[in-house]
Amino acid sequence: MKQLKHDTWVKPYMTKYKGLLALILVLGLVTFICGGALMFTSGYLISKAATKPENILLIYVPVVLVRAFGIGRPVFRYIERLTSHNWVLKVTSDLRKRLYQTLAKDAAFFQQHFKTGDILGILADDLGHLQNLYLRTIFPTLISWLLYVIIVIALGLFNWFFALAIALLLAIIIFILPLVSVAVLGARVERHKQLQQELYTDMTDDVLGLSDWVVSGRQADFLARPQPTLKAARQNTVTTRHFEWRRDFLIQLIFGVVVVVLMIWTNQQFTTNQSLANWIAAFVLCLFPLVDAFAPVSQGVEEWPLYMSSVARLNHLQPVTRELPTQQTLSQPVAMIDFQQIDFKYAPELPQILQHFNLHIAAGEKVAILGPSGTGKTTLLDLLLGELEPQAGQVTINQVPIAALQQQRAQLIGMLDQKPFLFNTTVLNNIRLGNLAASDEAIMAALQAVELGPLMQRLPAGANTVVEEAGARFSGGEQQRLALARILIQDAPIILLDEPTVGLDPITEKALLNTIFNVLADKTVIWVTHHLQGVEHADQVIFLEHGQIVMQGSPHELYRTNERFRKLYQLDQGL
Repeated sequence: MKQLKHDTWVKPYMTKYKGLLALILVLGLVTFICGGALMFTSGYLISKAATKPENILLIYVPVVLVRAFGIGRPVFRYIERLTSHNWVLKVTSDLRKRLYQTLAKDAAFFQQHFKTGDILGILADDLGHLQNLYLRTIFPTLISWLLYVIIVIALGLFNWFFALAIALLLAIIIFILPLVSVAVLGARVERHKQLQQELYTDMTDDVLGLSDWVVSGRQADFLARPQPTLKAARQNTVTTRHFEWRRDFLIQLIFGVVVVVLMIWTNQQFTTNQSLANWIAAFVLCLFPLVDAFAPVSQGVEEWPLYMSSVARLNHLQPVTRELPTQQTLSQPVAMIDFQQIDFKYAPELPQILQHFNLHIAAGEKVAILGPSGTGKTTLLDLLLGELEPQAGQVTINQVPIAALQQQRAQLIGMLDQKPFLFNTTVLNNIRLGNLAASDEAIMAALQAVELGPLMQRLPAGANTVVEEAGARFSGGEQQRLALARILIQDAPIILLDEPTVGLDPITEKALLNTIFNVLADKTVIWVTHHLQGVEHADQVIFLEHGQIVMQGSPHELYRTNERFRKLYQLDQGL
């Protein structure tokens, strides 16, 4: 319960949609009441009909009630399901919107503090767990508690001592066993999750290194490596299932005891005459539908630790709010970009990424930034975007700190990264995201500039063709060209390229780079790349290592004077 004390992802929606929640509980309660009433009137009808009444009118009322409750139970059940799923869809929609806004608001912060897998886990698993938290735990538990109170009060009208006995027996099912389930299965659920993560890691490493296993002739080791983890996971699952079988058997056994107790009590209360004896079957039979109300409580609560883990992860998504300085607007065209004495590390305990880093970029210059992974290439781009703040020094445009230009950032900086996102809408709409005021003619001109004009002519609806989810209709090179057209429409003076040709074949890569630098000839371009393909397009090449610039100059000059650069270039070209 500690996770819910300061929760901002579950409790607020209980209040926001409290009217709908009340309706769900009422409908769920009425569903089980109809089920019990159906068996109650059926039991009375059977007993009364067995005494051969002189007139059908003597059993007409129970006949009508059997029909009414028989129809009412599935109808209310169906409405309750619709209402509860409507609740979940509303809440999930709010949660997804909130999660997107939280992540989009400070993307760089989350890249620093969360692994990509953690974010994907939140998107794929945690929101799904919250759906189950409502549908499988909160709603059934609240309904069972309400029904429990009603049953005890109803029996108390006849005999409070008997009502107390039934209350104690049912309390074992809806209070004691759920608590035992959480205590016993909590560690096993966490263990199962841990084993799944270990298995995922091992299998990923094995598959990515498959060629090494084959070359080394260790096929048997490859097959045997995941077996211990698989065996442990299987054993954990079997142990969990055995506990659930024993618990469910105990629930049925307790219900059997309740039925026997109810039969004994009714025989004592309603056997003084034949008219009263007709109520015995009614009271006993009405108990059986209530199994469906009480039994699922333990099953829903057993995954409580998993739900709380998801709640904790969501509540942990609290980025630090940055206080931006007074915002300014550049009145002059961009003339220079400066990194001045930059010191940066992602956390105090982590190594320094940039140290006393200085770089001056003139307007219209094309700068290629190279270096091993982890040397700060992409970090430089995030610093220029203002997504990250250095611990020392500052990044400026025309001597104005980038932090003071955040409101104008979209007009100053465009970016083409490794996997630009294309939405499931038309080509025109995807390109227009760069400038909502752009005309169709301007967009078509941009598509022509990035050499997609012939492709548009071949598409079924031209530029009105839907690109499909994540741009699935187009190849990787075509997706990058569409994103490049979006940048042209944006018309920002500074363009950042974050390894836009990763995953493309050499021919496509070369053609795309030629197009990029051709259409961006009048822009200031900062290009992060992992190899030297197309480096001749750059005016200046910078090689980062240990937070410092270890090589800098034009590609022609470096090839002529720097032995290391020459070897790297020849290796990259296959010379």
